[in-house]
Amino acid sequence: MTMPVPPRSRPRRRIGAARAFALALAVGATLLAGCSDKKKEKAATQTAAKVNKEEITVHQINFILAQQRATAPAQAASASRMVLERLIDQELALQKASDQKLDREPRVVQQIEAARREIISRAYLEKIGEGAPKPTPAEVAAYYEAHPALFKERRVYSLQEVAIEATPEQIESLKKVLLGSKTFAEFVAYLKANNLRFTGNEAVRAAEQLPLAGVDQFARMKDGQAIFNVRPGGAQIINLAASRQQPVTLQQATPAIEQFLLNERKRKLVSDDMQALRGAAKIEYLGDFAADAASSPYRPASAPELPPLTTMPATLPASEVKAAPQVDVAPIDTKAASMPSDSSLDKGLKGFK
Repeated sequence: MTMPVPPRSRPRRRIGAARAFALALAVGATLLAGCSDKKKEKAATQTAAKVNKEEITVHQINFILAQQRATAPAQAASASRMVLERLIDQELALQKASDQKLDREPRVVQQIEAARREIISRAYLEKIGEGAPKPTPAEVAAYYEAHPALFKERRVYSLQEVAIEATPEQIESLKKVLLGSKTFAEFVAYLKANNLRFTGNEAVRAAEQLPLAGVDQFARMKDGQAIFNVRPGGAQIINLAASRQQPVTLQQATPAIEQFLLNERKRKLVSDDMQALRGAAKIEYLGDFAADAASSPYRPASAPELPPLTTMPATLPASEVKAAPQVDVAPIDTKAASMPSDSSLDKGLKGFK
């Protein structure tokens, strides 16, 4: 015989199910609310500040920081804050300029267009340069051996420079006086006694801090020798007061050589690409530029006689490559530009090149 179901059992089941459903809804709502809050929190972190109705984002700050020198971790927060404050000032000025329609002025429109052209064209050249192959260890070692003055025979030079205002007729006389002077101080005394206008300075420079075209010339010099250069309006004399050996190993030089050769290869690719584009384009000079172009045709910085991409020397003429590979070594003591004192100038001249 079947027992009758108690009258309250069914309602209790219905009440239990209802409570479970309500609890599930509550939990779901809580979870959804939590997800929504997290999304809002995540979105909020991308905004660093609001200036009236405009937002300044963390991405804007990071972009500017990336263009600057690396910041120590302890200073990262303060550097970010400084950038943010500058962006706030910039945004305020931008909003006010927009109200006054300054962005429509011809001068401003030209500047914006010039900046746009520069940014886009530079992006194209950077893309071309990305195709440059990284130097191999053998190529790095070959460059190291081919440039002893920069690496294994590297020297640090104490230099004294005098720039003299002189006529072409005085140049030969100055050369003879320099040759006949027993000390550099004696030569400077001659300049003062003859009321020749000149300026002087002294500095300490490592080999890689010299113009690349002159590194080998300085490497051949002995302490006390001088270089006489004729310059427009006068002459420049550089005296090697003293020097000391400070060689660099291949291991130390490798990162700098790799970067140097890679940059030169990028420059080579970009130069060759530009020449190809010029060769395929129809370029017509007009107005005053037509006559000038006819008498003085355009000559590319990267001439056809450049060595192939895989060669070790710089891919541009030495006179156009201004800096040598900058090796990361201990800093040297340097002096600010100043007029050489009598004691520092009192160095023997053993001749000049």
